[in-house]
Amino acid sequence: MTDPGTIPMILIAEDDPDDRLMMKEAFAERCHNCRICFAHDGVQLMRFLNGEEQLPDDPDASIVCPDLILLDLNMPLKDGREALQEIKSDPRLRTIPTIIMTTSGNEDDVRYCYQTGANSYIVKPSSYSGLLDVVSSLTSYWATTAILPGRPERYDRD
Repeated sequence: MTDPGTIPMILIAEDDPDDRLMMKEAFAERCHNCRICFAHDGVQLMRFLNGEEQLPDDPDASIVCPDLILLDLNMPLKDGREALQEIKSDPRLRTIPTIIMTTSGNEDDVRYCYQTGANSYIVKPSSYSGLLDVVSSLTSYWATTAILPGRPERYDRD
Protein backbone atom coordinates (compact mmCIF):
# COMPACT_ATOMS: atom_id res chain seq x y z
CA MET A 1 0.00 0.00 0.00
CA THR A 2 2.25 2.76 -1.19
CA ASP A 3 -0.21 4.67 -3.32
CA PRO A 4 -1.56 7.60 -1.19
CA GLY A 5 -5.01 6.93 -2.65
CA THR A 6 -5.07 3.50 -0.98
CA ILE A 7 -3.71 4.57 2.41
CA PRO A 8 -6.58 4.97 4.90
CA MET A 9 -7.01 8.56 6.06
CA ILE A 10 -8.39 9.06 9.56
CA LEU A 11 -9.54 12.49 10.65
CA ILE A 12 -9.64 12.87 14.44
CA ALA A 13 -11.54 15.74 16.09
CA GLU A 14 -9.95 16.11 19.51
CA ASP A 15 -9.33 19.29 21.51
CA ASP A 16 -7.07 17.86 24.24
CA PRO A 17 -3.37 18.03 23.26
CA ASP A 18 -2.43 15.09 25.52
CA ASP A 19 -5.13 12.90 23.96
CA ARG A 20 -4.00 13.96 20.46
CA LEU A 21 -0.41 12.98 21.28
CA MET A 22 -1.44 9.59 22.69
CA MET A 23 -3.67 8.90 19.69
CA LYS A 24 -0.94 9.90 17.26
CA GLU A 25 1.51 7.54 18.97
CA ALA A 26 -1.03 4.71 19.20
CA PHE A 27 -1.90 4.96 15.49
CA ALA A 28 1.80 5.15 14.57
CA GLU A 29 2.36 1.96 16.57
CA ARG A 30 -0.70 0.00 15.43
CA CYS A 31 -1.57 1.34 11.98
CA HIS A 32 1.65 2.02 10.11
CA ASN A 33 -0.11 2.68 6.83
CA CYS A 34 -2.73 5.12 8.15
CA ARG A 35 -2.63 8.86 7.53
CA ILE A 36 -3.77 10.62 10.70
CA CYS A 37 -4.93 14.24 10.71
CA PHE A 38 -6.35 16.25 13.59
CA ALA A 39 -9.00 18.93 13.96
CA HIS A 40 -8.90 20.80 17.26
CA ASP A 41 -12.64 21.48 17.49
CA GLY A 42 -15.89 20.95 15.64
CA VAL A 43 -15.64 24.20 13.69
CA GLN A 44 -12.23 23.26 12.29
CA LEU A 45 -13.47 19.74 11.55
CA MET A 46 -16.33 21.06 9.45
CA ARG A 47 -14.02 23.54 7.67
CA PHE A 48 -11.76 20.61 6.69
CA LEU A 49 -14.70 18.47 5.55
CA ASN A 50 -16.18 21.32 3.53
CA GLY A 51 -12.83 22.10 1.87
CA GLU A 52 -12.64 25.56 3.45
CA GLU A 53 -9.35 24.86 5.25
CA GLN A 54 -6.34 22.64 4.52
CA LEU A 55 -5.40 19.94 6.98
CA PRO A 56 -2.30 21.09 8.88
CA ASP A 57 -1.06 17.49 9.14
CA ASP A 58 -1.57 16.87 5.41
CA PRO A 59 -0.95 20.15 3.52
CA ASP A 60 -0.71 18.38 0.15
CA ALA A 61 -4.27 17.07 0.34
CA SER A 62 -6.38 19.09 -2.05
CA ILE A 63 -9.66 17.33 -1.27
CA VAL A 64 -10.49 16.08 2.17
CA CYS A 65 -12.47 12.88 2.18
CA PRO A 66 -11.37 10.83 5.15
CA ASP A 67 -12.07 7.12 5.33
CA LEU A 68 -12.96 7.44 9.01
CA ILE A 69 -13.76 10.23 11.47
CA LEU A 70 -13.09 9.87 15.19
CA LEU A 71 -15.14 12.46 17.00
CA ASP A 72 -14.84 13.68 20.58
CA LEU A 73 -18.12 14.97 22.02
CA ASN A 74 -16.84 17.63 24.41
CA MET A 75 -14.99 20.23 22.36
CA PRO A 76 -15.04 24.03 22.28
CA LEU A 77 -16.76 26.22 19.65
CA LYS A 78 -18.81 23.37 18.19
CA ASP A 79 -19.13 20.18 20.16
CA GLY A 80 -19.15 16.69 18.72
CA ARG A 81 -22.92 16.38 18.89
CA GLU A 82 -23.36 19.41 16.61
CA ALA A 83 -20.60 18.24 14.26
CA LEU A 84 -22.12 14.74 14.09
CA GLN A 85 -25.50 16.20 13.19
CA GLU A 86 -23.94 18.32 10.40
CA ILE A 87 -21.95 15.38 9.03
CA LYS A 88 -24.88 12.99 8.96
CA SER A 89 -27.30 15.53 7.47
CA ASP A 90 -24.94 16.39 4.58
CA PRO A 91 -25.35 13.99 1.61
CA ARG A 92 -21.66 14.46 0.68
CA LEU A 93 -20.44 13.45 4.15
CA ARG A 94 -23.03 11.08 5.63
CA THR A 95 -21.40 7.91 4.28
CA ILE A 96 -18.09 8.61 6.05
CA PRO A 97 -17.95 6.25 9.03
CA THR A 98 -18.07 8.44 12.12
CA ILE A 99 -16.99 6.94 15.41
CA ILE A 100 -17.65 8.75 18.66
CA MET A 101 -14.62 8.45 20.95
CA THR A 102 -15.20 10.36 24.15
CA THR A 103 -14.94 10.23 27.93
CA SER A 104 -18.73 10.24 28.35
CA GLY A 105 -20.45 6.94 28.95
CA ASN A 106 -23.74 8.75 29.58
CA GLU A 107 -26.66 6.72 28.19
CA ASP A 108 -28.32 9.88 26.82
CA ASP A 109 -25.15 10.70 24.85
CA VAL A 110 -24.91 7.14 23.53
CA ARG A 111 -28.57 7.13 22.45
CA TYR A 112 -28.34 10.60 20.87
CA CYS A 113 -25.24 9.71 18.86
CA TYR A 114 -26.67 6.49 17.47
CA GLN A 115 -29.99 8.19 16.65
CA THR A 116 -28.06 10.93 14.85
CA GLY A 117 -26.15 8.41 12.73
CA ALA A 118 -22.92 7.57 14.57
CA ASN A 119 -21.46 4.29 13.34
CA SER A 120 -20.01 3.38 16.73
CA TYR A 121 -19.56 4.80 20.21
CA ILE A 122 -16.41 4.19 22.24
CA VAL A 123 -15.58 5.45 25.72
CA LYS A 124 -11.92 6.49 25.73
CA PRO A 125 -9.81 3.93 27.56
CA SER A 126 -8.06 5.08 30.72
CA SER A 127 -4.69 3.54 29.82
CA TYR A 128 -2.34 3.68 26.86
CA SER A 129 -2.49 -0.11 26.48
CA GLY A 130 -6.29 0.17 26.32
CA LEU A 131 -5.95 2.83 23.63
CA LEU A 132 -3.64 0.53 21.66
CA ASP A 133 -6.32 -2.17 21.81
CA VAL A 134 -8.98 0.26 20.58
CA VAL A 135 -6.77 1.46 17.71
CA SER A 136 -6.04 -2.13 16.73
CA SER A 137 -9.76 -2.97 16.69
CA LEU A 138 -10.70 0.18 14.78
CA THR A 139 -8.07 -0.21 12.12
CA SER A 140 -8.64 -3.93 11.76
CA TYR A 141 -12.32 -3.40 11.08
CA TRP A 142 -12.54 -0.02 9.32
CA ALA A 143 -9.22 -0.05 7.41
CA THR A 144 -9.03 -3.70 6.37
CA THR A 145 -12.39 -5.47 6.80
CA ALA A 146 -15.19 -3.02 6.00
CA ILE A 147 -15.81 -1.98 2.41
CA LEU A 148 -16.17 1.78 2.25
CA PRO A 149 -17.68 3.93 -0.50
CA GLY A 150 -15.07 5.18 -2.94
CA ARG A 151 -12.52 2.46 -2.06
CA PRO A 152 -12.91 0.02 -5.01
CA GLU A 153 -9.58 -1.70 -4.30
CA ARG A 154 -11.30 -3.42 -1.39
CA TYR A 155 -14.06 -4.97 -3.54
CA ASP A 156 -11.91 -7.64 -5.14
CA ARG A 157 -10.72 -9.67 -2.16
CA ASP A 158 -9.89 -13.36 -2.17
